Amino acid sequence: MTAHPYTTQLQAGLGLVHETRTLLDLWQPGMDPTELKETALASGLFPGVTARRQRNVVIECFKPRYMAEDCQPANFLKILKPVLSSSELTQLFFLYTCRANPILADFVRQVYWSRFAAGAEAIEKQETEDFIRRSIDDGKTVNRWSDATITRVRNYLLGACSDYGLLGNPLRNGRRISSFRIEPNVVSYLAHDLHFKEVGDNYLLGHEDWALFGLETEDVLAELKRLALTGQIIVQTAGSVVHIAWRAKSMEEHVRVLAQG
Repeated sequence: MTAHPYTTQLQAGLGLVHETRTLLDLWQPGMDPTELKETALASGLFPGVTARRQRNVVIECFKPRYMAEDCQPANFLKILKPVLSSSELTQLFFLYTCRANPILADFVRQVYWSRFAAGAEAIEKQETEDFIRRSIDDGKTVNRWSDATITRVRNYLLGACSDYGLLGNPLRNGRRISSFRIEPNVVSYLAHDLHFKEVGDNYLLGHEDWALFGLETEDVLAELKRLALTGQIIVQTAGSVVHIAWRAKSMEEHVRVLAQG
C-alpha cells in the first residue's frame, strides 16, 4: 500500500477556482472549517448551494488543500490574492490541490506531461482509465475500485485539469491539451516554499512539485537564474553543486514582499 493512497476526494469539487477565491475572502485567521462553512452559507455569495454541498466544498476540498500546516496556504493566498493575476492564483490553487490529491499529481506528472512532450493534441478518456487501472493494480488505492468509480474518477481528473488550464473543452474521446507554462511569481513562491520547508538547494531543483509544471532539473535551474535577476535570490553554480542565497528570512516575509509587487 502506498503511503498516501489514492482517493475519490476530487468528487467533492474539481478545481473550484471561483469558489476558492470567494472562500479566501471569507476566511479569517483562526477560523476553523465549520466556522468557514457557516460563514459561507450566511454570506449569500453561494446562491442555490445547499448546506450539504457547502459542507463538501469546505470540508472535503478547501480544508485539505488550504487549511493544512496550520492554515499557512490559506493565509499566504489571502495575502497574495489582491495582487496576483488570475493565472498566477489559479496555478497556486493547482499546486495545493495536487498536494492534497496524489492521484491528480501523479496523473499530471505521468500522463499529461508525457503526452504534452510527445506532441499529442489531446488526452483521451481511455488512457486516463488505463492510468487509474494501473494505479489500482500497483496498490495505490485502499480497495479495488468498481468500473463505475473508475469512470467517475476519470472524469474528475480530466475536469480538474481543465479547471486549472492544462486541458481545454471536452472532445468526444477526451480533452484537448492546452498550452501551460509556470508563471514567474509561481516559480518564486514555490522555490521559497520548498526552501522554508528545509529542502536543500540541490534537492530543491529536483523536487517533484516542479514536475507538476513540466519542469526538469535543468529547467528549474534556468527559472531560478531568471528569478535571480529580480534580486530575490542569488544563484551560484559550481559543476553539479548549486548554492542559493535567500534574501527572505521566512515564507511569510517573502509572501509580503510579493504582495508589494
